[in-house]
Amino acid sequence: MEPRRRLTASGVLIGLAVASFFGTLLFWWLGSLPGHFIPEVGREVFGNISPPLQALFYVGIASFLPLTLYLFSLRARNWERGSSEDRTGRWAERLRSAGTGLAMKTLLRDRAAGLMHAMIYYGFIVLFLGTVTLEIDHLLPGSLKFLEGNTYKVYSAILDLAAVVFIVGIVWAVGRRYGQRPWRLRMKSKAEDAWILLTLGLIGVSGLATEAARISLQDRPDHETWSVVGYPLSYLFPQSVAGGWHRAFWIAHAVGFVAFLVLFPTTKLRHMFTSPVNMFLAPKDRPKGAMRAIPNLMEASDIESIGASVVGEFTWKQLLDTDACTICGRCTSVCPANLTGKPLDPREIVLKLGEVAALSGVPAVSPPVGMDEAITVTADRVFERIQPEELWACTTCRACDEICPVSIEILDKILDMRRYLSLMESNFPSELGKSYVAMENQGNPWGLSQAARADWAKALDFDVRILGEDGVDTAEYLYWVGCAGSFDDRNVKVTQAIARLLNEAGIDYAILGPKEQCTGDPARRSGNEYLFQQLALTNIQTLNDLGVKKVITQCPHCFNTLKNEYPQLGGDYEVVHHSQLLMSLLRDGRLSAEGNGGKKITYHDPCYLGRHNDIYVAPRTVIASIGGIDLIEMDRCGNQSLCCGAGGAQFWMEEQIGKKVNTERAGEAVGTGADEVAVACPFCYVMIDDGIKELGRGDDVAVRDIAEILAERVFKIE
Repeated sequence: MEPRRRLTASGVLIGLAVASFFGTLLFWWLGSLPGHFIPEVGREVFGNISPPLQALFYVGIASFLPLTLYLFSLRARNWERGSSEDRTGRWAERLRSAGTGLAMKTLLRDRAAGLMHAMIYYGFIVLFLGTVTLEIDHLLPGSLKFLEGNTYKVYSAILDLAAVVFIVGIVWAVGRRYGQRPWRLRMKSKAEDAWILLTLGLIGVSGLATEAARISLQDRPDHETWSVVGYPLSYLFPQSVAGGWHRAFWIAHAVGFVAFLVLFPTTKLRHMFTSPVNMFLAPKDRPKGAMRAIPNLMEASDIESIGASVVGEFTWKQLLDTDACTICGRCTSVCPANLTGKPLDPREIVLKLGEVAALSGVPAVSPPVGMDEAITVTADRVFERIQPEELWACTTCRACDEICPVSIEILDKILDMRRYLSLMESNFPSELGKSYVAMENQGNPWGLSQAARADWAKALDFDVRILGEDGVDTAEYLYWVGCAGSFDDRNVKVTQAIARLLNEAGIDYAILGPKEQCTGDPARRSGNEYLFQQLALTNIQTLNDLGVKKVITQCPHCFNTLKNEYPQLGGDYEVVHHSQLLMSLLRDGRLSAEGNGGKKITYHDPCYLGRHNDIYVAPRTVIASIGGIDLIEMDRCGNQSLCCGAGGAQFWMEEQIGKKVNTERAGEAVGTGADEVAVACPFCYVMIDDGIKELGRGDDVAVRDIAEILAERVFKIE
């Protein structure tokens, strides 16, 4: 495919600059004609601007507004290339999401950057609405004008203060991007960034200067003292020359606004519109821990492709994401793979998809945000720009989605492309192939015998019932042990601790034993949707046949899959993580723990418990219930916690590039000075424990599940 000729942002800006230069000369000439209009004392739109120049202003705005809409329509034509996806319903929630964005709550997670953006955004909006209000008042007949008296005074003060806030925000942005230069901005600074800041700065400064010159021209009437900035500035312009300055600044202001109308749809400035829309369209029909559902592959016969490899296989919303991106780089700054030297850069995933969509679609008058104009593609296949190595480095921790201030769904894109690589091309790391075979043949990725699933119970001094065997037909809870809890030596101890605690609290529970299979999480997160559905449908059939309603899990991955993804295939259960149940039992007095005094513990948040399911309080409450424990938080904790490195089936792969993620996280845990690291996930247990041992601190810092820590105190184990 030949590269399409397109009018680029740089081309538009150069043309605009030339047109503005000659247009300014024309405006000056027109403004110098005799008979220019000098209004009565009072705030006016045009001041001493001549009628011909006023006419040019209206004609220019009337011309450029349709151009702005047309340029936006070209972007929308690219979004329409995506597959269908329903983003309707739950309108109240959607309005709240958009309101959260407009209130800058997501941006203010980084307080400095958030405040800066808020100053620019709100300052601009107030000034724009103020200008529209002034124009309406100007066009009304005299009897209907409303910007008079006290109303006018308050109006003047508000707009002047908004202008100051706006200009300070612009100056701050310039200093941050070109002075402070944080790496996530420095990596993606483009010429368009300077044009945007220059244009916005021109609008703000010329607006105040125009007002100041007008006030001087009108001999500084008393009511203009409410223009708290324009009035003092008016002393810079003697009345004898104020008319010329007023005309010059007015022209500059008009040129700045016209430039804005062109920049708005052709540069990342369009996120002023697309970002709130994107937040309004955030998914509300599925839990955030669930992957996008696809048809039942066991029954479908007309599916030609699974996952996404070309632009049309992404949804229209995923394509809209690429134009909502602000290129802030926050996603990249928290990505555990990127931080440890892996090839994955979440921001690049979004931008590269946007590049392919723009260059292979309609002739693009505006390239996607942040694109190098030298980039070309020969087809609409995303793997021309995105390499499989980038996708396989993802731990699916969801840190990128969580921190994105405009609700871009990065993880969905990665997982959809993994689906294609795994099922359509069999292009996956070789280690995964062994796990796939083990899950398919033995029902668990360890490849161990299903008959050994319940062997952990032999060490207990009470019987653990198996649902469906020995006359056990019902139980209030099914305890879903999971593969790690059944086969991994370290996590078998966690399973036994949980069983003892459930028994102590009098919980009516049973297990599946050999009938339990892997939930399929490693298969689905690595793209093998077929294997996931095979395992999931078998498990759902087993659970439904046994009448299971409530499930206890110790693995957050099992918890997330059973709770959030099995309903996609007809498995609806009340699922509780063991941290939640233990917290409830402690609060109800069914369990009680005594402190052992003076121990310092830090807690590591599992990604699939925290960011995927917003469970942060329960495990901390369990730890805090034991007196004498000093809970120390790591710098990165809660929804900002760093992944242990096991998610997304990484547990079954080898890290060949960069530093190991689990070593990085273990170093943060050790750095707190804690005696123990508490976990609430089998994979986190193994990864953090291995990382601490690799750091040579295995004898100094212990790693234990919260159930083990609680059981030690409940049963007074010394």
